[in-house]
Amino acid sequence: MSTIAAIIGRILIAALFVLAGIPKIIDPSGAAQMLQSANLPGNLAQPVGIFEVVAGLLLALGFMSRLVSILLFGFTLLTVFFFHNQFGDPLQAAMALKNVAIAGGLLMVFAYGHMVWGYDRMRAARRGEREAADANARAHDAELRAARAEGRAEAVEGARVARRRVLDRDGDGHIG
Repeated sequence: MSTIAAIIGRILIAALFVLAGIPKIIDPSGAAQMLQSANLPGNLAQPVGIFEVVAGLLLALGFMSRLVSILLFGFTLLTVFFFHNQFGDPLQAAMALKNVAIAGGLLMVFAYGHMVWGYDRMRAARRGEREAADANARAHDAELRAARAEGRAEAVEGARVARRRVLDRDGDGHIG
């Protein structure tokens, strides 16, 4: 049950970024004005939107979830620093607190997100399966080599016994 909750939580956090980034890509003028009000270049609106959508989708899919969650963590804290830094205003304080909570959720994804369903987890599982199969193949090859060596040793010993029988003409167990 906790695995399902972690997956749903990761997808819901990712949805925040995807849904916030789409308008910045489609119509960047509003985001550009907001960026300029924070003394940042307005032409960053579309790149920020693209970052939010791509990072959100990667997070939802569980692809590079640790890297993406840390990048989004930093991005979210920068949002608090640049846009929601007037803590005397109750609305800005609530927005800052919301972003801090999202940052906390992103840290949880960083800490535990690689342990639940996602591309990274499946890739690691497949790598482990390949390594186990390779180890089994190496063990099988070693067993075959040992069996062949044992067979050769038995053949050599059999040849010695046969040779000894040929040399022991009178059958008394002594050669000569």
